[in-house]
Amino acid sequence: MATQTSPARPQLKPAIELARANPVRFPNESAEYREARTALLAEEIELRRHLERVAQQRRELPPGGVVPQDYLFEGREGPVRLSGLFGGHGTLITYNWMFGPKRERPCPMCTSLLSAYDGEMPDILQRVAFAVIATSPIARMTAFAAERGWRYLPLYSSAGNTFNRDYAGETPDSGDNPAFNVFRRESDGTIRHFWAGEMGAGASDPGQDPRGAPDPMPIWNLLDMTPEGRGSDWYPKLAY
Repeated sequence: MATQTSPARPQLKPAIELARANPVRFPNESAEYREARTALLAEEIELRRHLERVAQQRRELPPGGVVPQDYLFEGREGPVRLSGLFGGHGTLITYNWMFGPKRERPCPMCTSLLSAYDGEMPDILQRVAFAVIATSPIARMTAFAAERGWRYLPLYSSAGNTFNRDYAGETPDSGDNPAFNVFRRESDGTIRHFWAGEMGAGASDPGQDPRGAPDPMPIWNLLDMTPEGRGSDWYPKLAY
């Protein structure tokens, strides 16, 4: 029987060739600036290509583990199973929000991230299902959402199940952990874990906060484009 082979990847032009062909120029820039910017543009092109290779490798992962149970959550409209969170989609993204019952207020970093996602949610939900999960009661979650002005985030309480322990690594002593997980529902209804963000503190480089690649927080990607960068002594707050 013939073996199935992946389609050949197209031959790409060298990044530096594409960078040198870039016609963009700005008022009063020096030759030194343009030379350095062209070299940087080549690296940016390579970075984009590497991100695409990583995304392709992610899509080609073997089937993940079958979800051990159809977890029961509490949503705005009442109880709903994990299978019900998919709606009409075959893929579900979940984010574990650090807003457990032991917290007086939610994590500012998580809240900054979710605030950005709230505006994108009508578009995201055209492609996949999304659920924000925390162990606080749903009434507490929705009250904060109203305070923050969130309109679109689907919120669910996992207070009565082990989802956070199973998929965010939480223990009674650890409090609440942030976590991205992606689940896939197969044609026969089987739900499998597809991917999770696993770049925790043990994978961080010296002088850097743990973060995924690509970084899921829009604010940090924006600040990476500035002369000051992310800095080392500033983080989002719940109020200013």
